[in-house]
Formats: sequence, structure tokens, C-alpha cells
Amino acid sequence: MAAPSRIAEIRTGFARPFWVANVTELFERLAYYAVFASLANFLQERLGFSTQQTSSLTGWFGGTVWFLAVFGGAVADKLGFRRALSAAYLILAAAYFLLGSLTSAWMAPARGIMPLWLLVLIILILPALGIAMVKPSVVGTTARASQENVRSIGYSIYYTLVNVGGAAGPFLAGVISERVSTENVYRMAALSVLLMFFAVLFFYREPRKAGDAPPPSIAKTARNFATVVSNGRFMLFLLIFSGFWVIYWQQYIALPLFLRKYQGVPAPTIDKILITDAVTVIALQILVSYLTKKVAPFTSIVAGTLVSSLSWIIVALHPGIPGAIAALIVLALGEITLSPRYYEYVSRLAPPEKQGTYMGFAFVPIGIGSWVGGLLSGYFMHHFAELQGQPQLVWWSFVGFGVVTALLLWIYDRIVKPGAAATQAA
Repeated sequence: MAAPSRIAEIRTGFARPFWVANVTELFERLAYYAVFASLANFLQERLGFSTQQTSSLTGWFGGTVWFLAVFGGAVADKLGFRRALSAAYLILAAAYFLLGSLTSAWMAPARGIMPLWLLVLIILILPALGIAMVKPSVVGTTARASQENVRSIGYSIYYTLVNVGGAAGPFLAGVISERVSTENVYRMAALSVLLMFFAVLFFYREPRKAGDAPPPSIAKTARNFATVVSNGRFMLFLLIFSGFWVIYWQQYIALPLFLRKYQGVPAPTIDKILITDAVTVIALQILVSYLTKKVAPFTSIVAGTLVSSLSWIIVALHPGIPGAIAALIVLALGEITLSPRYYEYVSRLAPPEKQGTYMGFAFVPIGIGSWVGGLLSGYFMHHFAELQGQPQLVWWSFVGFGVVTALLLWIYDRIVKPGAAATQAA
């Protein structure tokens, strides 16, 4: 197809709700990653949590989102995308504002009536409630507000904007922390998503298509949940693959604490370093996908897990800013090697008539990885860095954990043979 014709298709192939939803997703990701990038050092330096408490709370923040997203799709379908997005952005604005106000005098009564860790834990749940509705609403809008001939491009636009937000968020967090305070990072995040509430209110209209299936009930979603959980083969795979995300999330959990406490890197500089992963994904995703398109999905998953795991060797051997940046580039290479193929692999594990339900659970390892990663990071940082004075062993431990994960994935595939099972089921 000639370029002018393709451009015309793109120009006319997306309804206005597509652009509104995806632009709001960019700002939602900007806010989320700004908060995530600065959270660990904020919890430890401004609120006085121990290393183990800090890691656990940071992992909780990153993980809860992905568990609630399993039911967020059903809630968004019942409410409608417009109401779901509006509610989500109001919840997010309140959550980020409260997080940035934890050190304020007006929050003193709340800090006095309950343990600080419990108050923070409650506040960190709130963003998950909002994001759990944003994700399915934006993806659903992309499907409904895109013509069939440009839908794949629509998902590419969505993925690109997510990564642009992922890069812009930590950078802005660094600038704001450097010039004002970390508390204002969270206020910036709150303002960003509050503006998206008004964008949805004034510019977004519910996309409808003839033949749309009625939304599933919460009860049906719960039954689907039970169906998936009862599939031991599938759940075992998700559990093993969670090991990749344990490794991946250390860029937000262990790395900020390590650079700040043991390398003396200023917190704003650390925030800026954390744009590396997203920038690498934006720059190299298409190239890596092209180079690996003939590689089997399982091979890509194992290779990506192994590459990301080995990335932390760089920090162990070369601590400091250059080593951290190099490690994050390698980490991202592993991520973009496996991410597109992971969903293809999951589809092979799912029964043909229930692939939609099963694919909804493909995000669960991301949550497990963040939760477990927070607990492991806290233990390793305390045991190796604080007690033994050997912080480099933290990274060797995660390298070993990742290599074992890759090995278990390989063993799983050899024993279960999901490709053969899927063929028989068909």
C-alpha cells in the first residue's frame, strides 16, 4: 500500500475516544512511574522506614495494581469506559495527593491514630484501585474506537505512549525532587491525573460497536477466576515466570536504595537514571522484535529472562551511575526480547474456548514479582549489605535467582509440552 493511502487510513481509522483515552494513559503512566521511581528513597529518607519495610512497601505498591486488574476489566465493562476512567482518575488524584501529604502537619492526626506503616499501606492500595480500571478501559477503547485495518497500529501507539510516560515520569521526578521536594513529585502526579479526569469529562464519549457482547457480571468473573486457578499447569507456569518480574522490578526497589545508601548518588539523579529502561524499549523494541521474529516463543522467554537476570552482574562489578545505566539497558533488552512472545506462549497454554479469560491472568506474574521482589530485596539488603557489609552480594543473589528461573522455565516446557497440549485440545 502506498504511503499516502496508509496515512489516510490512519488519519480516518481512529475515532476521537481512541486519542483521548491514549493521551490520558500517557499522563497516567507518567504519574505512576514518577511516583514509583522516587518511592523507595522517599519512604526511607522522609518517613524513616527501615530497608526491609521500604522494600516491602515499594513492592506492595508495584504489585497490587496487577492483581486488581484481573477484576478491573469487569468493573469497567459494567460502569462503561467513560465512568470508569473518570472514577479512576479521581481516585488516583486523591491517592497521590495523600501520599505527598504524609509529612504534612494536617496529616498528623492520621499518623497518630494508626501505625505509620499501616497508613502508608492503605494509601498505596488506592492507586491500584484506579489503575485497575484505567488499563482495561484504555485497551477496550483502542479496540472499539479503531477500524479493523488500523487496529494493530492502534495497539502500537498505545504501547509507545505507555513507554513515553514511563520515561518522562522518572525524569520529571528527578527534576522536581532536585529543585523543590519529593513531596511535590506526588503533587505533580496528582495534578496530572486530575487534569485527565477533566479531559475524559469534556472530550471522551463512550465508544460503541454493533454486536458488542454484554459485559460479564462480577459473579461470572469470579467463576472464571476459579476456573483459571484450578488449572494447575497454567498456574505453575505463571508462578515460575513471576521470577522474571522479581528480577525486573529491582530497578525500582533495590537499585534506588543501593545507589543512594552505598554509592552516595543523590535521589534526584537516581530518578533520572530510571528513565533508561523505557527509553531503551522505545528505541529498540521494533528492531529486537524483527531480529527475533523467527525464534520460538518459549526460546525468547527463556533468553529474555536470562539476559535480564545477567544484567545485574554489571552493577555487582561496576557499582555507580555508569554501571547502573548499562545494567538497565541490558535489563530492557531482555524485557523486549520476551514481552511480545510471552503473550503468544500464554495463549498456547489456554484452552481454545477460554483464551480471553486466561489472557486476563497473564498480568498476575507482574504483581507476584513485585510483591516477592520487595520481600527478597528487603531481606538481601538487610542481610548482605547492612549486616555483612557486602552490598554487591545483593546483585549476585538476584542473578542467581534469575538464572534458576530461566532453568525452571526450560524444565517446565520440556515436561509439560504446552504446544502439544494445545494441539490436542484444538
